[in-house]
Amino acid sequence: MAALPSHLPPHLQPPLSHEFEHVNRYWDKVHQVWSAKILPGELYVSTHGEMISTVLGSCISVCIRDKNKGIGGMNHFMLPQDSEFSSERWGDNPATSASRYGNWAMEYLINAILKRGGEKKNFEVKIFGGGQMMAKMTDIGQKNILFVYKYLSDEQLKIEASDVGDVFARKVLYFPDTGSVKLRRIKDLKNDTIIRREIAYEKYVSVDNQSKPSADNVELF
Repeated sequence: MAALPSHLPPHLQPPLSHEFEHVNRYWDKVHQVWSAKILPGELYVSTHGEMISTVLGSCISVCIRDKNKGIGGMNHFMLPQDSEFSSERWGDNPATSASRYGNWAMEYLINAILKRGGEKKNFEVKIFGGGQMMAKMTDIGQKNILFVYKYLSDEQLKIEASDVGDVFARKVLYFPDTGSVKLRRIKDLKNDTIIRREIAYEKYVSVDNQSKPSADNVELF
């Protein structure tokens, strides 16, 4: 069989569930793996050995996988919860405006893993983010941390690893098939991309029917 041209990835892109079609996927040359990059208000679940990546400021990402089957995913949320959104209204679309809230993001992530064959008794959970990026912003990060610890306690899910709080941003690379996480603490921002993104997103999630801000196509490191 002829070799693939050098500019093409050596492996075909894994199939994609319809509810995650809005998520940006690309071939990561450094780690030699297909990656899904999630933004605030998004989540992704994989059954095919992909990498999931995100950059966090005050937001929280929770990584959950079935450690026996290698099925898992990551969410990325800004606000803890909103009682107006019940499970009957969430439906099966992770791109809905309810994705801004942690209670929805957690519920959907867990159910998406279960739907793909995962079992709750085999769950492995890791949490990241919740930094306070600037003094003038409300302490969303701490509220998110308190929310996610209580949520996981109520669900009787043990946290295997965490890196939360403090005053810096984080880049997280998660491999659901193995549970491996690569994390970089961004203590010296080369620009204000993360802060601008979070301020814009905080305004968006606080006001209904407002256009979602476009993500800056900037790789910080």
